[in-house]
Amino acid sequence: MDVRVLRYFLRVAQEENITRAAEALYTTQSNLSRQLAQLEKEIGKKLFERGSRTITLTEDGMFLRKRAQEIVTLVDRTEAELASAGDVVSGSVSIGAAETRAMRLIADGMLALKTMHPQIHFELFSGSTIEVTEGLNKGLLDFGILVEPVNLERYAYLRLPITDLFGLVIHKDNPLAQLEVIRPADLKGQPVLCAVQQLDGNVFAGWLGEDINNLDIVATFNLITTPVMMVQAGLGSAFTFDQLVTTTADSDVCFRPLEPRIEAGLVLAWQKAQVFTKATRAFLDQMQDTFAAASG
Repeated sequence: MDVRVLRYFLRVAQEENITRAAEALYTTQSNLSRQLAQLEKEIGKKLFERGSRTITLTEDGMFLRKRAQEIVTLVDRTEAELASAGDVVSGSVSIGAAETRAMRLIADGMLALKTMHPQIHFELFSGSTIEVTEGLNKGLLDFGILVEPVNLERYAYLRLPITDLFGLVIHKDNPLAQLEVIRPADLKGQPVLCAVQQLDGNVFAGWLGEDINNLDIVATFNLITTPVMMVQAGLGSAFTFDQLVTTTADSDVCFRPLEPRIEAGLVLAWQKAQVFTKATRAFLDQMQDTFAAASG
């Protein structure tokens, strides 16, 4: 499968129009159409539904788009890393991060590293721990900030000198907002929003003292930004970490910790078989120094 043809395929999927895609790729419509037809023949699947004005992806085409983007990203990263070889520490460091206040500590380390090595570039991906581990496993990310509980068997890692405090983001008009802490009995009959990882990792089973299915979960999510809007709209209250949501006096939401208290550890992880570039090695060394300083 030719990477150049995959780039053609991705551009057509983006533009949904052969003419616009051909112009963006500086090629002819006939050549682009021929390349796509050959790709479909090679794969043995129909990738596009061709209409009079637009061209859209089939289900197989949507699957290939995801894989093609991963392949192209890996090729681009490999070329950039090879091009950065030399005495100067340069190149990209890709970091996936779950939502956590610990990113402020990571940012401190990144700033120190950028000061020493201005030619280093950071690529940031925000997602749940599930999404970040997927990026690590596929080689799309160099490092991931993961929230425990998480299976670390296939990773090397540094433990961060920070833990995150679980709690509930609540609309201030909700009676729960009058409580100082949230206990399991307080949630009886209360609609809640919960992160997918919290369900998969069974985070709350011990805290609830019963099956998590007894919670009235009205929605699940991966990142907290949109769920906060749901809380503001009155859909329910959202489980999340402290200091991720603005809860100042003029905000219409507040945060209440859980009781008994639940804290989550955090790790900076990378694949055990990771081959380090100068940039990624410098990043890891800097994170070790940053974590040590924060611990002291």
